[in-house]
Amino acid sequence: MPDLLQQLLNGLSQGSIYALIAVGYTMIYGIIQLINFAHGDVIMVGAYVALGCALMGLGLIPSLAIAMLTCAILGVIIERVAYRRVRPVSRLAALTSAIGVSLFLEYTMMYFLGADIRTFPAGFFPERTYSLLGVTINNKDLLVLGTTLVLVIILQYIIYRTRTGKAMRAVSFDGQAAQLMGVNVNSTVAITFFIGSAMAAAAGLLYGIYFNTVQPLMGLMPGLKAFIAAVLGGIGSVPGAMLGGILLGMTESLVAGFGGSMYRDAVAFIILILVLLIRPTGLLGKGVQEKV
Repeated sequence: MPDLLQQLLNGLSQGSIYALIAVGYTMIYGIIQLINFAHGDVIMVGAYVALGCALMGLGLIPSLAIAMLTCAILGVIIERVAYRRVRPVSRLAALTSAIGVSLFLEYTMMYFLGADIRTFPAGFFPERTYSLLGVTINNKDLLVLGTTLVLVIILQYIIYRTRTGKAMRAVSFDGQAAQLMGVNVNSTVAITFFIGSAMAAAAGLLYGIYFNTVQPLMGLMPGLKAFIAAVLGGIGSVPGAMLGGILLGMTESLVAGFGGSMYRDAVAFIILILVLLIRPTGLLGKGVQEKV
């Protein structure tokens, strides 16, 4: 039982990081039906910005705030430069542009900072462990869970209690009708990228601290797994993204903890295939009828 609880705790922490990333995927898809494959590399940029702040002597909270603001602005720039003009053309053009942005961010960072693995300074977040009922609880787990909870509460407030959130929900439901009612669709899309990229930056900082790794390709696999989590929960649904991320993280942790560590990545993609075969709309997604 202690081993099971330990793996569930590890999975909850890792799943929370996936959930933060998946929220960005699902928000952007819900608004403009675009799979933003550059989202995983925004995570990487956020981790590097936070690392730079840490090396300059800034604390955790200032580093998190600066990383989130930097990546939020980067997300708006990416939307404006790479997506806005190609969105009306076709989804395939926008998807191709997203892949191009992803490669650009990866190799630009690799060119200027190198491909070496970097770590946060030892004093940036001193590690402590606690024991409860035979389960080892690390303060990194508490940091991940607490940060995720706070950010998700703020996000839910923005979506359901503000005019901006109402505009986002209107554009998600019917962009043309929202525009006819006076909603500025382009501004709403830009705000969505702003928020989603800020969440990705927070995930990048948490990932860098949790795994003690920062490198130019660090966002590739978490980004893919977060996309799987978004599909699992129902892409377009923020609660679904959270649920999918946590379930995926727990599943991976259980597989790795009980002798199948070499198959943990394969399990994620097996889950994606099964979801697409059995319930393509995901756990909390809703089917959409298209008129012919």
